[in-house]
Amino acid sequence: MSYNKLLLRLSALFAAVGAFLGSHMAGAGSLAFSTIHAHILLVGWLSLFSWSMFYKVYNPIPSLLTTLHVWSGIIGAFGLTIGMWFYYMNPLGLPEAFVTVFFIVGGTILLISFILFVFVTFRKVED
Repeated sequence: MSYNKLLLRLSALFAAVGAFLGSHMAGAGSLAFSTIHAHILLVGWLSLFSWSMFYKVYNPIPSLLTTLHVWSGIIGAFGLTIGMWFYYMNPLGLPEAFVTVFFIVGGTILLISFILFVFVTFRKVED
């Protein structure tokens, strides 16, 4: 599967989950999930979708750099948003130290992905 399709499909998954959370908050009359909802849509849907379009339009030459970017973006998006859910809601009653580390590691992997994306954008693309 091409990177643009993989990123597009995962962004659609994040969009559906984010929209569901927004609908749930509206129906429940509670903003308890607002931070998680916003990050699912911004990090999961918007970032992955934007990267998908970049890979489709500019078609960068496949390399270790592009592979690292895509997979760190996917892992980071899931890690940050799930870590945020654990941190703010802790639905599983996990130890606070584990939850904090999970959240930080997910966010750090996502940050690395954004930095890698900068390098990908400056590499040669196929004509």
